Amino acid sequence: MKQTKIVKGRYVTLTIVCLVFGFMLAFSYHFTEKQASNTNMTSSQFTRDMELRNELIDQEEKNRVLQQELSKKQQQVLKIEKELSNEADIYFNLAEDTEKYRMFLGKVKVKGEGVQVTLADSDYRLDEQNPNQYIVHEHHVFRVINELYISGASAIAINGQRLSHDSYILCNGPVIEVDGKSLPAPFVITAIGDADTMADSLNLKGGVKDILVNENVQFTLEKKDEIVINAKLNG
Repeated sequence: MKQTKIVKGRYVTLTIVCLVFGFMLAFSYHFTEKQASNTNMTSSQFTRDMELRNELIDQEEKNRVLQQELSKKQQQVLKIEKELSNEADIYFNLAEDTEKYRMFLGKVKVKGEGVQVTLADSDYRLDEQNPNQYIVHEHHVFRVINELYISGASAIAINGQRLSHDSYILCNGPVIEVDGKSLPAPFVITAIGDADTMADSLNLKGGVKDILVNENVQFTLEKKDEIVINAKLNG
């Protein structure tokens, strides 16, 4: 009976050992499998991270290249804008010069401040043998015109007849011809420019006014806030 109990005790012990060993094997297998699975996931994540990192590096390099290209384009745009600005200045200056030439040629109507000079024949004295000494001649008109140009006149007209670079003045008895058009006395000379400067120039002591008065020419000078001179009618 006692031997039977011993045998049963051994069976129980062996059964318990087998159960524990089996449990250990199962746990070991499960743990190993889990570790392998974790290892595989980590390796896959690392590979993905490397791919993303490489893509980011590629994008940064592309952005750097694009930034360099953008900088070059901006420099080109600035250069073009500068060239266009210079061209605009050139065209503006050309337009301004053209307007001055048109004014010089008498092709455009102009207005501005200026002076009006009137030259008239003096009263003839019966005791004088030469009446020509009391009338206005072309050289009198020339003196006034030259002085006006010297003092800065930009446009001049005689009795409304616009003068230009190729105008001519001839004396024909009691009248003068301006570009072929006969103009009788009195001769009204209008000039656009700085009124004070032109008036001071004409009124200089021993200057144009004194010379003409001494030659029996009636000389009248007026400053005008606005003078209008039309374009040249002929030529």
